[in-house]
Amino acid sequence: MTLQKFPFYVGVFLITLSLVCIVANSLLLVPDGKTWSTDQLSEHVLLLPGFIGGGLMVLCLGITLVRDAWGGDSPIQPTFHTPVQFRSLRFYVILGLLGAIYCLIVSVVGLRIGPKCSMNGEWDYYFQRDEYLSHPEDWNFCEEPSKVVSWNVTFFSLLVVASSLEILLSCSYYSGGLSLCVHKYKLVLI
Repeated sequence: MTLQKFPFYVGVFLITLSLVCIVANSLLLVPDGKTWSTDQLSEHVLLLPGFIGGGLMVLCLGITLVRDAWGGDSPIQPTFHTPVQFRSLRFYVILGLLGAIYCLIVSVVGLRIGPKCSMNGEWDYYFQRDEYLSHPEDWNFCEEPSKVVSWNVTFFSLLVVASSLEILLSCSYYSGGLSLCVHKYKLVLI
């Protein structure tokens, strides 16, 4: 991959990862394939880390990179002309980076605390005091929703991986791709 294609491919990967985050978060909202009331869902699911952070905020960056790298005739010629465009792009990079960090933090905390589930008719976070991730034999203690622990572990883990990749891509673009444009056009990002 040449350096001129870098913004385009980073944008495509970020769009793909943001869509993965949106789908993972939407599946977290329906454990066991059923809808539950908001007081029966984990707080970390309701914070919508995959929709807001890893999804929409990163999607804005990905679309901006693809649009700006497309440049009319070819997807390999960046079309940055003014310092205003550089500042705008820097804003989107920071927005995407903050969104991915938000998604990562909320997802890690959601994994650490565990899901909200019902035991003997009482809804609570029964796994937050234990090291439940290393004891999968305890995951079936929840009566409702059934298999909610494996459901949350799967999709929060997916959000952690996707948001980590989003952070890496955003940082690599900010340090590599954006500085390439700065050197090419002799502009300062202030």
